[in-house]
Amino acid sequence: MKQSRQENVIYLVVWGLLFAAPLLSLYVRTVSDPNIEFNWTEVFMVWRHFAVYLLLFLVHNFLLAPLLVYSHKRIAYFAVVTVLLVAFVAYRYNSRPDVRDHMPPMEKPLPSPSTKAREIDVKKPPFRHFRPPFRRDMGRHEAPPPFFIGEHEIMAIVVLILMFAANLGIKNYIRSRDDRKRLVELEKRNLEQQLEYLRYQINPHFFMNTLNNIHALVEFDPVKAQEMIVELSKMMRFVLYEGNKQSVPLSRELDFIRHYVTLMQLRYTDKVSIKLDLPNETPERQIPPLILVTFIENAFKHGVSYQHESFIEVTVIVEDEMLLFRCHNSKADHSNEEKGGVGLANVRKRLDLIYGERYRLCIKDKLDAYHVELSIPLV
Repeated sequence: MKQSRQENVIYLVVWGLLFAAPLLSLYVRTVSDPNIEFNWTEVFMVWRHFAVYLLLFLVHNFLLAPLLVYSHKRIAYFAVVTVLLVAFVAYRYNSRPDVRDHMPPMEKPLPSPSTKAREIDVKKPPFRHFRPPFRRDMGRHEAPPPFFIGEHEIMAIVVLILMFAANLGIKNYIRSRDDRKRLVELEKRNLEQQLEYLRYQINPHFFMNTLNNIHALVEFDPVKAQEMIVELSKMMRFVLYEGNKQSVPLSRELDFIRHYVTLMQLRYTDKVSIKLDLPNETPERQIPPLILVTFIENAFKHGVSYQHESFIEVTVIVEDEMLLFRCHNSKADHSNEEKGGVGLANVRKRLDLIYGERYRLCIKDKLDAYHVELSIPLV
């Protein structure tokens, strides 16, 4: 997921202050004490340690943190972070100075017992002199091997963990803030969408053609005309009571598409080939209302010609908790309606607000055909 500009500014300011701190500290010391010279070696030494932390921060920020914050892959995140901490401790252990390099020089070894005894016999009166047991390694100063994790390593691990935690905290805060903004904007868009739905409900052109076709059926096929009236009432009831909701059952959305296509078929002759392929059985999932029918409406609006043969092919596939929608239609020379429907721009905005980057919309506008393919997750 793309990182926000505000998050980038926060990180730049924090790391800029950290890298500027050694310069400011050394400058203050040189000003307060004239005997101290400005030594860039000190600064570079501190910067070298900061660079290691900066590298680990970049790895965590761009590769590891998104696993937990956006993908919710907790096991993968903690596993990789653990490996990173172990590698960091190993690096600190290998790069720290050897303790023996800072030890004082070895003392002169003690003389042998026989030599010492002769010196005593010559210089001192003969008496039994108490001597502690002699040790072969006496006089040597060998430091014990350093522990793998020392005090400095523990402090470095604590600092690194706090840095990772701060990174996660900033990302979670910004994500929750963006989610709140999206929710407010979505509610606002839903109010605007309801107005669009009302305009869609009372579209006089759609009602006029549909009612005229039903009226024509009354004389020739009264039974079918009654069925069409029932379908029209079901469709308009769906728009009236379900269109202002955030989500509806998938089965009801597909039923609405069937009713809509059936009513639209009454308006055209056999020159228009209409194929509708919908699944007979659907899972109990939810979908935003009246999104799919927007593309179908545009297919009838711009793809049907009264002078030439036209086609509209609609396919809906549901698998692996994903819905794949395809609409392929011919292109007419002139639009059959001047205005109507929700509009593709509004649908794109709704998809962005509802799904973010989890959906895929591909539109191919060719010379003689128009193809729409939409893939959205089902909830």
